[in-house]
Amino acid sequence: MTTPTRQRPVWAETPSLPERAVKAAVLAAIALAVLFPLYVVVLTSLSPAAAINDAGGLVVIPRGLSLAAYAELFAGGVVTRAVAVSIGVTAVGTAISLAAYGLARPGSLLHRPLLFLVLLTFLFGPGMIPSYLMVSSLGLIDSYWALVLPTAVNAFNLVVMRAFFMNIPREVSDSARVDGASEWKILTRLVLPMSKGVVAVVGLFYAVGYWNAFFNAILYINDNAKWPLQLVLRQYVQQGQNISVGALADASQAASALPPSLALQMAIVVIALVPVLAMYPFVQRHFTKGVIIGAVKG
Repeated sequence: MTTPTRQRPVWAETPSLPERAVKAAVLAAIALAVLFPLYVVVLTSLSPAAAINDAGGLVVIPRGLSLAAYAELFAGGVVTRAVAVSIGVTAVGTAISLAAYGLARPGSLLHRPLLFLVLLTFLFGPGMIPSYLMVSSLGLIDSYWALVLPTAVNAFNLVVMRAFFMNIPREVSDSARVDGASEWKILTRLVLPMSKGVVAVVGLFYAVGYWNAFFNAILYINDNAKWPLQLVLRQYVQQGQNISVGALADASQAASALPPSLALQMAIVVIALVPVLAMYPFVQRHFTKGVIIGAVKG
C-alpha cells in the first residue's frame, strides 16, 4: 500500500514565471502610485516661479531648481515656530507615553485599578465636549500640555506593551533584585535591552501620532504662535490662506521677493513628511516583531 504524498499548501508553492511577472507588475504599479505624487510635491517645492507658471501648477518635468521656498519658510516665520513646536511636543509626548511602562508592568503600584481605567477607554470614549471641559478646568487652554496630556496613554499600545512585558521571565528581575539592583537599573539594564522591538514600534506609533495630530490644536490652542506644523499645514495648504512673511519686513518688498505660493505650500508638505519618512528605516528591523506582539494565534 502506497503512502499518499503530502501536498504543500497553495501559498507555499513556488510561483511560476507568469505569477512572478504579475506580482512584480502589481508591486511596481503600487510603488509608482505612492512615489509619483511625492515626486511631484518635492519637485514643485524646488521649482522657481517660471517653471510653475509654465506648468500651470504642479511641476512634473524639472526646469531648474531653487531652494527659495525652504529658505523663506525657515527664515524665522510661523513655519519655523511650528516645526519647533511639533518637535518639542513629539519628543516630550513620546517620552511621557513610553513612561506608561509602569502601568504595563505586572505588580506595579495600583496596577490593576489603573489598568482597568485605561482599558475602559476601549469601550467608552470621553467625547469632545467633556474632554474640552476637562482641559479647560485644568487651565490647559493655550498650553502646550494640552497637545500632550489628553493623548498621553493609548489603551491599545498599553496592551501591546503589557503582553510583551508579561512574557519576560519574572526570575530575571528577581535575580537582579537579589543582586542589589534597583528598579531603575532593572528597567535600563535588563528590561529595555530585551524590549527593543516593542519599544521601537510603540514609540514610532506615539511619535507619528503626536507629529500628525492637529485636532487637539484646533480645540485647545487659540494663539497661532503655538500652532504645531500640522495645523499650519491645514491652514495654509488645505484652506489656501496666505503664509505670513518670515524674514522680510517690508510688505511691498516681500510681495515681489517671496517664492510662488504653490512652492511654499508644497515645501510645507515636504517638511511635514520628511521626519516621518526618516524614522521608519531605523525601526524597520524591529517593526514586524513588534507589531505581532500580543497577537492571537489561530
